[in-house]
Amino acid sequence: MAPAGRAVVIGASMGGLLAARALSETYAEVVLLDRDVLPDGPANRRGVPQGRQLHVLLDRGRQVLTALFPGLDEELTARGVCPVDLHGEVHWYNDGHRMRRAPSDLVAYGMSRPLLEQVVRERVHALPGVRVLSGHEVTGLIVTPDRRWVTGVRVSAGVRVPVGDRGSAGGRSEFTVAADLVVDAGGRGSRSPVWLAAAGYRPAPEERVEVDVTYVTRTYRRESGQLEGLLGALANAVPGRPRAGIVAPQEDGRFAVVLSGVLGEQPPTDDEGMAAFAETLPAPQIGELLRTARPVDPPARMRFPASVRRRYERLRRLPEGHLVFGDGLCSFNPIYGQGMTVAALEALLLRRLLAEGGDGLARRFYRGAARLIDPPWQLSVGTDLRFPEVTGRRTLRVRLVNAYVGRLHAAATTDAGLGAAFLRVLNLVDPPTRLLTPGRLVRVLRGPRRAVARRPVGVGRV
Repeated sequence: MAPAGRAVVIGASMGGLLAARALSETYAEVVLLDRDVLPDGPANRRGVPQGRQLHVLLDRGRQVLTALFPGLDEELTARGVCPVDLHGEVHWYNDGHRMRRAPSDLVAYGMSRPLLEQVVRERVHALPGVRVLSGHEVTGLIVTPDRRWVTGVRVSAGVRVPVGDRGSAGGRSEFTVAADLVVDAGGRGSRSPVWLAAAGYRPAPEERVEVDVTYVTRTYRRESGQLEGLLGALANAVPGRPRAGIVAPQEDGRFAVVLSGVLGEQPPTDDEGMAAFAETLPAPQIGELLRTARPVDPPARMRFPASVRRRYERLRRLPEGHLVFGDGLCSFNPIYGQGMTVAALEALLLRRLLAEGGDGLARRFYRGAARLIDPPWQLSVGTDLRFPEVTGRRTLRVRLVNAYVGRLHAAATTDAGLGAAFLRVLNLVDPPTRLLTPGRLVRVLRGPRRAVARRPVGVGRV
């Protein structure tokens, strides 16, 4: 069936771009509206305040993006992006245990958020029927008198564009854009809860986990011999030691370093303070890097108070013609790097549901998205609940899983296969149940093995 109708996407950041890619196969016209004036090249912008922070595209997200945009990996490499073997080229210190490295097929691309967004935006902009309109702020939804359908959006813009009926007010153009489907990819600050409440809909139940994360990112010049010749390092926070650090490569021969603290722990932003903070981490490579590397730009600080999940799938009454997408559905603790990958998976889901056709798209999408979100949400929230100061329900399952994963990290110091299994789950390639196969269960409970520890680095059983 030939594409027909118009879809409107609120927000032209990563979530909106991925949604537009999914919509482009079904709708003849896809209009992305973003309140920012979008840059011509890879640059930070106001609407993405986290743009200067380190971003990670998990391996599953990389797989989806290259499926949606064939040749994207080659294009990124041509722009100076560095592919990284996540198991073989990264120093992993999980709960203070140094994971045994081994070559793997888990690959991440080290790049800045503005570059990734720019490359994807160029691809989306080139799709037939897609228009990206910057400087256009959506101010509300248009809802039918019976409140069953969303049929468009209200827009405020400084420039007139022929997409709807308009009038002028306050020096700006105020107009409406009709749509067969409106997708809100406005991120954590999604206004859909307010707009739907104004239309008489009950708010979606929320799950909120207060983590109070503060993180500081700075980029440094990448030089030979740093990180013992590897391309990344990670040390996570644990109860009693609420500090963490990550190093990842970026384009233009740089390393991005992020230092983070949970539950009010504040990483400093001065050179001496950052180096001293890094030296308290169990990964000595991070502290050494900050003592010797040459900084490229000033540090950028960001605060993330809480992970929030909106359970639209639990509402008995939903409007048709409207979807909430990406961070508007679930805003994950950024330390785990799950957001972009989950948005990419939601794009695959949306594309499949549109191709199948049928009524009740909103309910089908929210139910499918809930199934996609469940594993990474349980992984990140369950890990955060290890901290006694974090408020939340600690079920027996949560306590047992956390205890088991702690033992897995200890065993992975000598068993590369266990480390590989954990990284595949962390990267959303495998479900968490893959950590509980009988063979792995026995190896975890048995703990580290001295005989395996004497093998050369990079050799292990999977």
